[in-house]
Amino acid sequence: MTIGSKLAWDDTVLPFQLDVTGIRGRVARLDGVLDQVLNQHAYPPVIEALVAEAALLTALIGQAVKLRWKLSLQIRGNGPARLIATDYYGPTKEGEPARIRAYASYDAERLDESADPFSQIGQGYFAVMLDQGEGMVPYQGFTPIAGSSLSHCAETYFAQSEQLPTRFSLTFGQVREPGQAARWRAGGVMLQHMPQVGGSVAAEAGSGEGGLLTHVDILAGDASENWTRANILLDTVEDMELIGPHVAPTDLLVRLFHEEGPRAFESQPVRFGCSCSPEKVRQTMSIYSQKDISKMTTTEGIVTADCQFCSAHYEFDPKTLGFEGTDPT
Repeated sequence: MTIGSKLAWDDTVLPFQLDVTGIRGRVARLDGVLDQVLNQHAYPPVIEALVAEAALLTALIGQAVKLRWKLSLQIRGNGPARLIATDYYGPTKEGEPARIRAYASYDAERLDESADPFSQIGQGYFAVMLDQGEGMVPYQGFTPIAGSSLSHCAETYFAQSEQLPTRFSLTFGQVREPGQAARWRAGGVMLQHMPQVGGSVAAEAGSGEGGLLTHVDILAGDASENWTRANILLDTVEDMELIGPHVAPTDLLVRLFHEEGPRAFESQPVRFGCSCSPEKVRQTMSIYSQKDISKMTTTEGIVTADCQFCSAHYEFDPKTLGFEGTDPT
């Protein structure tokens, strides 16, 4: 694989279809965008792993959203890893990259850095939110934290909330190529069995953890056999094939699914991007009274705010903030 083709696949999501079965999927490679997401903060390794996995899931799931839509994932738990939040902004127009951002909130005193990262979430929920733009009611779907990874939680969400059998195979971590500094890379494959015309209806009670639905409760007959075969083939994938950078996603699809008739579509580039701005911070502050604003004012006579996603720092004259404030213009 040449340097040029390697760079062409970094920070992209490639949608595909298996023509023999109609199963659809995506291959994602995150390189620079994941480095930027994590370099905004000094997270402990256990939190970095959770953010990396969530960002990769967000890229794979978000590729399906329409122009200017926003997809968000939130993982909230009662463990030391309290919140993992990600946003995927669809391109503003055809041909432009999508944007992704992510951050985590955690209790450093309770965090066990020697434990499995997923165990630090505890009990809680996995949420998917879709903002379709002004005038539209945002969609929100929730499922309990289940399984042994964030990808398992996402699979449960699609089975339970959308009745779509879904499978993720992910890998992520810091890699070091000869002569270069260590950097984060991530790669993954998403498979999804699309709804059948006149297909079966899922059972009311699932066979999964806590009675949640799984693909076994949704598919039957040939559809179930096709899904099982595709999953067996995906199980043969190796971490270095997923993470790259020396195996092109198109070559990976042929290697895994050549008998299933893989057909790739146009890839979607992904970049790091944050939507914060002074105007948005002012709008957020508009719910507070001048009494509240005065409590936020520093001894230097300013109000400060930091973006949780990109660490941007903002400073304001308190007289321009709050619903009783003067016109900032």
